[in-house]
Amino acid sequence: MSAGPAPDSRVDERLGRLVRRVQADARVPAVSAALHRADRPLWSCTVGETGTDSPLGPDTQFRIGSVTKTFTAALTLQCRDDGLLDLDDPVGRHLDLPAHGELTVRRLLSHTAGLQREPFGDVWDSLRAPDADQLVAELDRAERVLPTARRFHYSNLGLAVLGQLVARLRGESWAQALTERILTPLGLTDTTVTPRPTAATGFLVDAYSDEAHPEPPTDFGAVGPAAQLWSTATDMARWAAFLADPAALDPTGTVLAPATLDEMRWPLTTTDETLWGAGFGLGLILVPQGERVMHVGHDGAMPGFLAGVYGRRGGDGTAGAMGAAVLGSSGTAAELFDLPHRLLAAAVEHDPAEIEPWRPGAPAPAALRGVLGRWWGEGFEYVFSWRDGALRASGAGDAAGRPPAIFTPLPDQPDVFRTASGREAGELLRLTRDEAGAVVRMHWATYRFTRHQETFEGYDFRAGS
Repeated sequence: MSAGPAPDSRVDERLGRLVRRVQADARVPAVSAALHRADRPLWSCTVGETGTDSPLGPDTQFRIGSVTKTFTAALTLQCRDDGLLDLDDPVGRHLDLPAHGELTVRRLLSHTAGLQREPFGDVWDSLRAPDADQLVAELDRAERVLPTARRFHYSNLGLAVLGQLVARLRGESWAQALTERILTPLGLTDTTVTPRPTAATGFLVDAYSDEAHPEPPTDFGAVGPAAQLWSTATDMARWAAFLADPAALDPTGTVLAPATLDEMRWPLTTTDETLWGAGFGLGLILVPQGERVMHVGHDGAMPGFLAGVYGRRGGDGTAGAMGAAVLGSSGTAAELFDLPHRLLAAAVEHDPAEIEPWRPGAPAPAALRGVLGRWWGEGFEYVFSWRDGALRASGAGDAAGRPPAIFTPLPDQPDVFRTASGREAGELLRLTRDEAGAVVRMHWATYRFTRHQETFEGYDFRAGS
C-alpha cells in the first residue's frame, strides 16, 4: 500500500517538539524517533550527538536491548507454525537440559515459568555472558524462584533458552535464523547482531552534573536472543507496525500469519496484580490506552541505551500499520519509555486516518435473511446482521467500538456456524427452522435465542404464556 499525502507540517513540528522536549529534559546525548503508518510517509526525528565522529541521523544504530525478545518470540512461533513444536511442549522435549526441562515454551514466552531473571553468575559485574554450552551446562545452578504459573516474573534466561531452542530446531544459529526468516523478508536491513562503525555510543549521565560517561560495549553471547540487537528507529517503527498489523507489511504471511500475531497479542498475565496497567502475551508487552486501544511491543535497556518500540491497534483515527520507535543513548532516561506512546497518541489526535466511505455490498444469502434482526438470549437483546460477507452479532447495548461476534459456516452443516471472533469465540451457533424453512430459534454456545424475550423455561412475555 503506497503512502498517502504528507501530514500537515504542524503535525511534524508537534511530534518533533515532543522528542526535543524529552531529549532536553531527560538529558539524553542522542535520541532517534520514527513513526510508521500505511497512509503517510515515514516520519523521523533525531536530536543530539552520537558521541562518535559520525553524525546523528535516521540511519544511526542504537542498542535495542530487550526489544530483541520480540524477534525471538516470533522465531519461536514460526517453529510452532511449521509443526516443529507445540507451545505446551516442555522445552526439554527438544533440548537436552540438565534442569528445568519441564518448563513449557508458552510459560517461557510469557515470563510465567518462574525461572530466575539472569543466567547463573554475576553477569552484570563481569559483563561476560556465557556461551551456548556454558548456558546449558549451568542451568542446574539456576533457580526456579517462583512456582510455575504463579505470576509474571521477567527472565532473560528464559528467552535465552528459547533462542537455543530455535537454533536446535532450525539447525543453524539464532542469528542466522533471525536474518533469513525475519529481517530479510521484512526489509529490516539496519537491524544487526553487532553494531556498525557508525553506531551511537551509549552513556550513563551523572545524576548531579552534566557529565555523560560512555558505557563499555558488551556482547551478550548465548543470552543474545534476549537483548543483543542493534537497530535504527526507522527499522523499529516498521517492526512495531508489523506487530500491530502484519497483513499490511507481510500480505503473504511469509514471516507470520495474522492469526499468529493475534495469538501473541492475547494477554496471558498482568505485570502488576494491583494496577493492571500492562499485560504480557507471547513475547509482547501489551499496554492499554483506553477506548479499546492497545499498544503492543516491548521496551529495551542495555548499558548506555534505552528503547521503546510499540504498534497501535484499535480506536477511531488509528491508521493501518501504525508503529513508533524511540531509541536513546542514555541508560537512565526513563522518559524515553513513554515517548512512543505519546507519539502514537499525538499522531492519531492531530492527524487521524481518513474515514473510509461506506459503499453498498452484496445482499445476505437467501437462507440467512431470516436470521437478520433482533433476537433475545438470557434475557438480553442481540442484533444479528450481515456485513462484509459474514454473519455477525452484537449486544443491543454494546458500547460503540466493541467488536461484534463474527461467524463462519461449517462446510458440511449449512445451519451450523463457528464463532470466529468476538464474544463466545470458538463456540457453535445452531439454527432451527420450522417446516417452511424459516429460522424460529437459535442456540449459541448452547443458550437459546428467540425472537421475543423469554424466561429460561420458555415463558414469552409478548404472548403471555
